Amino acid sequence: MKHHSITAALHNRSFFFLWLAEIFSQIAMNMLNFILIIVAYELTNSNSAVSGIVLAFTIPAVIFGLLAGVYVDRWDKKKVLFATNFFRACLLIVLAICHKNIPALYLLTFAVSTITQFFIPAETPVIPLIVQGELLYSANALFGIALYGAILIAYGLSGPFLLFFQPAVSLVILGLIFFLASVCIFFVKEPNLRKKRIAVRHLSIHEELRQAFSLILRTKEVYSSFLLLIIVQLLILIISVLGPGYAQHVLGIGIEKFPILFVTPAAIGLVTGSILITHYFHHYPKHRSARLGLFIAAIAVCLLPYGSKLSSKAFIQTINVYLPKFLMINILHIMVFLAFVIGIALALIFVPSNTILQEKTSDEIRGKIYGTLNAVVSLCSIIPVILAGSLADVFGVGLVLTSLGIIIGIVGVLHIFMHA
Repeated sequence: MKHHSITAALHNRSFFFLWLAEIFSQIAMNMLNFILIIVAYELTNSNSAVSGIVLAFTIPAVIFGLLAGVYVDRWDKKKVLFATNFFRACLLIVLAICHKNIPALYLLTFAVSTITQFFIPAETPVIPLIVQGELLYSANALFGIALYGAILIAYGLSGPFLLFFQPAVSLVILGLIFFLASVCIFFVKEPNLRKKRIAVRHLSIHEELRQAFSLILRTKEVYSSFLLLIIVQLLILIISVLGPGYAQHVLGIGIEKFPILFVTPAAIGLVTGSILITHYFHHYPKHRSARLGLFIAAIAVCLLPYGSKLSSKAFIQTINVYLPKFLMINILHIMVFLAFVIGIALALIFVPSNTILQEKTSDEIRGKIYGTLNAVVSLCSIIPVILAGSLADVFGVGLVLTSLGIIIGIVGVLHIFMHA
């Protein structure tokens, strides 16, 4: 049936333009992160300067994430998406002019990130306003592909961008991509929900946040999905931190090769998982799909450090006897396969969890839920990301990855009791 196809939601004209806007804005934002880090390092030759850029990107989420969710729920989400993309485009033009001035670089990076905090609680919550019913699975699968696929595209394009263009020209081009995203938003049919937005304006910010937290804590499906989306983001961040050490000490390859060898199969796995969930898991309970994703991710992450042991097993060696030399299974092949499996697991968690949040929340509160999610992820990521790097230095990357897999497995077991 058509609504079981992963591309079904694209037949909705408004969603099609929303999806294009998401692709453009995510590619531009991810490329901007990478380019600004390179620019800061080249200007100062200092790792501390790079840390300053990272902080300028992350601090606004902690400061403004919750408030942004409140205000986005009061405003027209289409207008928020249009304005945030347009203003980011304008700031990048200014940034192109001032990019050689480090204080200005920090200030403008902080400003772009602050505007992005208002974009985040509007992008996903607007989906159920223009796509309803069973098409939500298709829409969320496509959004997941856009979100994580943008990371892959941005990584692939950032290097050539800086090779072929000066930083100033690169920033102008990224500004134009943001502007293109705002043009796409213009073609999204605006949901007529003005009366509902006016109805919540008499509440104080404190009261609106209290309502959002109350909904999260008292609704089993909501807090369960909320927790799983946090786990997904933390998993990605921690693997990013451990990636260079894993490449050097476990795989024995250059650090620069790891992102393309890991991210590419993971992105392909995400697409595969999204297709599987929309075609074959459509009527399977959403919380069970997400739990399956947790256990698959746990097993795959636990196995990541043991590729060399797996490749030396007798049955692998037997298979290799019958394969041509260039196809012989080795530690890299096993890592690529496990990355692909992790991508599938991410789709199984991401798509149903977002769909549950959208189905169980109303438009008046959905922005606050996603604003809270953004703020909580930013706060929760600080300690695990720092600890992961420090523990890897002391105990080794392999042990930390195995421990991470075990923790994800424990979360999966707890998830069973949550829905018992």
